[in-house]
Amino acid sequence: MQKIAVVGGGLIGQGWAAVFTQSGYHVTIYDPSEDVRKTVLDSMNQRVADLVSAELVTAFLGEKMLEQLTVAHSLEEAVEGAIYIQENGPEQVEIKKKLTAELDALVSPDVPIGSSTSGISASRYCEELNGRHRCLVVHPINPPHLIPAVEIVPSPWTEKSIVTKVDAIMRNCSRETILLNKEIDGFVVNRLQGALLDEAFRLVGSGIVSAADLDKAIADGLGLRWSFMGPMKTIHLNAPGGVADYVERYGRMYQGFDLHADSDNTWDRVTRQSLRAELEAAIPIDDIPEAQAERDKKLMALIKHKQKS
Repeated sequence: MQKIAVVGGGLIGQGWAAVFTQSGYHVTIYDPSEDVRKTVLDSMNQRVADLVSAELVTAFLGEKMLEQLTVAHSLEEAVEGAIYIQENGPEQVEIKKKLTAELDALVSPDVPIGSSTSGISASRYCEELNGRHRCLVVHPINPPHLIPAVEIVPSPWTEKSIVTKVDAIMRNCSRETILLNKEIDGFVVNRLQGALLDEAFRLVGSGIVSAADLDKAIADGLGLRWSFMGPMKTIHLNAPGGVADYVERYGRMYQGFDLHADSDNTWDRVTRQSLRAELEAAIPIDDIPEAQAERDKKLMALIKHKQKS
């Protein structure tokens, strides 16, 4: 049984552990926090139980997943014999530099070191490493064990064989890989989300629509189609002559929208002025864990539905 090391036992690391064990890998989780190391197996038990309850894995497979999972008490123990490292450290360049340097010194040069960073390009933390050729971003969408898309973002120095190896591991784990041809901070998913959020904050901050009704525009509108075909295929099907016809019909309309950044409606100002109060009234901070669990149940039901279709 091949081994994968998951460095960082928080929500993202736990999600990755579920992904890898479900596909037959032995997984060793390491976290520098002793409290996390003590509780991570209990958390994984609950994650696996939820997958079994949603009929996304069988009870037998759920038991095997937990059998294939161990907690390491040192970084050295975690990475020993691993064919792949999935690093889930904090979203800070200096911490990434230090942690990746430690990993680079511990494992052989052919072992890929993938980072779950949400927006930091690998070149920003691996340039000075001897092993920079095997460093790259492998960015999941939260929660990783439920959303199959994974962005693979090589640095300018990442060897092609490393990208191929990581792509093969992710495909073996039934992930939908998004391969970027060149580095860019934020990658694809978060840049798309950021563009939408910029306009969302502007619309809410300008008093045009409430946050609740704006969410309906996605959850009960655009998001229904996007959940199975994405925006490019959506517009291709939205005009009789395909995408070229769509652009001819509506391109000028979209280009006429004033979508530039609005200094009066920054994310911080809108949050302080109205958004925080509205969302915390809908979901108080103490209720977020329960709401996350409910979100995950709905995601699991959607995944089950898409598997049948």
